[in-house]
Amino acid sequence: MEFKTLSELCDIVSGGTPSRSRMEFWNNGDIPWIKIGNLNGKYVEKADEYITKVGLENSAAKVLPKGTILYTIFATLGETAILSIDACTNQAIAGICIKDNLQVSTDYIYYFLKSKKKFVNNIGRGVAQNNINMSILKAFKVPLPEYSVQSEIVDILDKTVNIINMRQAELEKLDRLVKARFVEMFGSIYNNEYGYNIKTLQDVCEQIKDGTHQTPTYTEDKGKGFKFLSSKDVVSGKIDWSRVKYISAELHEELYSRIKPKRGDLLLAKNGTTGVAAIVETDEVFDIYVSLAILRPVDINSVYLWGAVNSMESKRQFDESLKGIGVPNLHLGEIKKTKIVVPPIQIQKAFEQFVLQIDKSKVEVKKALDEAQLLFDSLMQKYFG
Repeated sequence: MEFKTLSELCDIVSGGTPSRSRMEFWNNGDIPWIKIGNLNGKYVEKADEYITKVGLENSAAKVLPKGTILYTIFATLGETAILSIDACTNQAIAGICIKDNLQVSTDYIYYFLKSKKKFVNNIGRGVAQNNINMSILKAFKVPLPEYSVQSEIVDILDKTVNIINMRQAELEKLDRLVKARFVEMFGSIYNNEYGYNIKTLQDVCEQIKDGTHQTPTYTEDKGKGFKFLSSKDVVSGKIDWSRVKYISAELHEELYSRIKPKRGDLLLAKNGTTGVAAIVETDEVFDIYVSLAILRPVDINSVYLWGAVNSMESKRQFDESLKGIGVPNLHLGEIKKTKIVVPPIQIQKAFEQFVLQIDKSKVEVKKALDEAQLLFDSLMQKYFG
C-alpha cells in the first residue's frame, strides 16, 4: 500500500488568540472562534466565543473553511473533529485541509488522526507543557488506499460509531429513568407532597468524613500497594476502578487508621466534579483523598440514600454552598446540612429493587457497548496500524 506524509496530502496551519485586553477584538464579533472544549463529537457545528474582523487581522487566527479537520496539539492532545462551519481556532488546535485535486477522503483522514491519539499522548508526556510540534504532525505517515476503499472504510467505521453512540444513549436513558422514578416516588423536599420526614444528611449518617489532606506519593508496585481513590474515580454514580492509583503499604496504614471505607458507604465527590455519589459495593481495602467524603448510612437504605444524594434537589443545595474560587469545593459542614426526604424503610427498599432491575439492564447494555468499542478499536488497528 502507498504511504504519504500528512503534509503531502493536506495544508496544515495553527490558530491564534486575539488579545483579551482589546475589547474591539471580541465585542460583537461574528467569526466563530473554536477552542478544545468545542470538540465534543465528530463535527463542530457552533462556537461559544466569537471574534471580530479586527481581532482576526491582529492575531495569528485564520478562518478555516467548512470541512477542515481540527486536531488538538497542546494540553489535551489528539482530539479530532471536522468543522461544519467556517471558523477560526486558538493556537492549541491545528487546522488540516485536504489539498485540491487529491482523491483523499476528509472522513478517512479524520479517522486516521483519531488512531494516532495514543501515539501523540505518549510523545506529549515527554514535553513540559504536554504538546506536539507541527513538524511531528506533518510527518505522520498515512496509509493511502484507493478512494473507493477509503469510502468503504469510512462507512464501516461510521456504522460502528453509530452503534457505540446508540448504546451510550441507552445507558443515559436508563440513568434518567432512575432519576425520574426517584422524583415520582418521593416528590420534593420543598413541597413534600407525600408528607415524609425531612432530615439532614448528618441525621441519617453516623459518619461524614473526608479523606487525607496530604498529597500522596504514588507507587507503581500494584502488588504491594493499596488502591487510592479520588473524585476522578467517581463517575456517573459509580466507582470506576479502571484507572485508580496506588499508594505504599506504609502510607495506607497511616491513612486507614483514620478512615476505613466499607461496603455500603457512599463516596461523595466534594472537589472538582462535585455532588456525585457512588456506593461502595466491595469489601476490598482502599483509601481516599480529600476530594472524596465518606457518608456512612444509619437507619436508612444505602441505595435510597444514593438516589437522594444524586438527586437534582441535593445538587441544587450543593451548588448553592460551593466554596472557593477556581476548583469548586464542598465543605463537610455544608454536606452535613443538606436536606433530603426520608420515607418509610419499606418504600426505600422498593426504590432499591427498581434500581437493581435497572442495573441488570445496564449490565447488558454495557456488555454490548464494550463489544462495539472492541470492534471499533480492532478495525482502527486493522486499517491504520
